[in-house]
Amino acid sequence: MKALTLALAVAALVALAGGQAFAGPAHAKTAQLTVVMHDPGCHWFSISGKFRTTASVAGPVKVANYDEAALKVAGAGAVKKIPVGKKVLLGRGHYVITMVGQASDDNHLKLTVS
Repeated sequence: MKALTLALAVAALVALAGGQAFAGPAHAKTAQLTVVMHDPGCHWFSISGKFRTTASVAGPVKVANYDEAALKVAGAGAVKKIPVGKKVLLGRGHYVITMVGQASDDNHLKLTVS
């Protein structure tokens, strides 16, 4: 009887330890950065109700495009396009964000993801 109880206790501990191993670490919520239409300058980062042309964020960030046209994101050895109303996940790097077909006097947004 003691051997059976001991065997069940060991099995329960192994199952609990195995479950913890597969649970994995808790992940922090991914930050979101919004690009909006605002004159003058056409497009801006909207950060806490303020309009900025530069931003610096930690960790991966989702960039949401609420501008009037698609955005071109250049950096980290690639160029990505973000259609209006869509988001793209960006990793560590330095990025320059411009609107597709933008006028020469429109803002060039600069983003640093660390």
